[in-house]
Amino acid sequence: MRDLDTLIKAYDIRGTVPDQLDADLSFQVGAAFAHVSGAGLIAVGHDMRLSSPQLADAFAAGVNSRGADVLAIGLASTDLLYFASGARDVPGAMITASHNPPAYNGIKLCRPGAAPVGRDTGLTEIKSLLETGLSDHDGPAGITRREDLLPAYSEYLRGLVDLAGDRRLKVVVDAGNGMAGRTAPVVLDHPAFEIVPLYFELDGTFPNHEANPLNPANLVDLRAAVRRHQADVGLAFDGDADRCAFVDENGDAVSPNNIISLIATRTLAVYPGAAIVYNVITSKAVAEQITEHGGRPVRTRVGHSFIKQVMAEYDAVFGGEHSGHYYFRQFWRADTGMLAALHVLAALRQTDQTLSTLTAQFSRYADSGEINSTVTDIPAVLDRVEKHYAANGAAVDRLDGLTITLPDGAWFNLRPSNTEPLLRLNVEASDQHSMTELRQEVLAFLGPVNSTRQES
Repeated sequence: MRDLDTLIKAYDIRGTVPDQLDADLSFQVGAAFAHVSGAGLIAVGHDMRLSSPQLADAFAAGVNSRGADVLAIGLASTDLLYFASGARDVPGAMITASHNPPAYNGIKLCRPGAAPVGRDTGLTEIKSLLETGLSDHDGPAGITRREDLLPAYSEYLRGLVDLAGDRRLKVVVDAGNGMAGRTAPVVLDHPAFEIVPLYFELDGTFPNHEANPLNPANLVDLRAAVRRHQADVGLAFDGDADRCAFVDENGDAVSPNNIISLIATRTLAVYPGAAIVYNVITSKAVAEQITEHGGRPVRTRVGHSFIKQVMAEYDAVFGGEHSGHYYFRQFWRADTGMLAALHVLAALRQTDQTLSTLTAQFSRYADSGEINSTVTDIPAVLDRVEKHYAANGAAVDRLDGLTITLPDGAWFNLRPSNTEPLLRLNVEASDQHSMTELRQEVLAFLGPVNSTRQES
């Protein structure tokens, strides 16, 4: 019996193939999702991992077994699947393990209009059906039809961003052998861009580097290529291409906080006074920039399901996370790294400034990145940390984990992992020295450091 508690995460289903996730289980998830959604048509896409076509076919067969039809869009980025769900107003399933190593695969699910499916919005019910089994379906089976939506997706994205300008940009794009190798050549096929491709060949073994641009080690080739080609900007996508990282003309990585601020200020110029959503780990400079440009900053928990829910509540036009996920109301509040890339490219087209100069205005504080520490008794540690800092005049916030704000404005967040005995620490202060001191002070409460600068 598989350990479904380990396999079914907060926002998706993910595990190693075939011991945790195989075609039989994918079939069962497809059948359960068809039952839970009650939909007559479900869109299904998959990434380039070696196991993905088989898992996608099995999922589709499970959907068909319950009498529902499948719109199979084939090789796709996750945001292309979201486009299918939004444009056709149908639930969707994406077979992908995002940035995880080759042995992994998974299933991301959404409701019509790319609305998220998480533990509280369908995954718990699906887990229960996997444990108890579905009753027999006595009606006719559904059918699967195939359609390539990449051209429509590309046209839609480019229609959302004004690419007017006199400047032609040289852009290095590192697809990491992931799905951006299929989508980027189409979306970025524009006279404004000269594209220098890196690792566009679809290869689920990831022969060049992991498709996780949040890890600095995976940006080494991109940074070198930007300098070598004297490019204006570098783009790095993760495996399912829903996340994008940026490198400036000097080959230096640009903080996602600065990209959030850049896109937020552009968006507020079009939608004055609009709400912009950001998570608890995002730099406080983001909220400051939103306020200074007349917007309404809205703070929320980490995770796409929370971001999307809060965006809907506040009718927010844009949302961003420290991990390089960018959400747009015009894209059904879903995250799309490709649309974020178009916004940054458009901003460069409309100025003669370099990306480093354009984003320098948004850099106000020093941050630690995310540091993971193995902690045996997480509640006890959090309680000890809270009592210590509260006794010394700090403000305490428990929106997501524990956020402590010191009287001088420095702050840190401690957030438990959903799946491991880890506490994730993020620290921000006015300068590098102050940040380092606070980081070391907090780490002393936690014990040995497990790893550093990992995504949420």
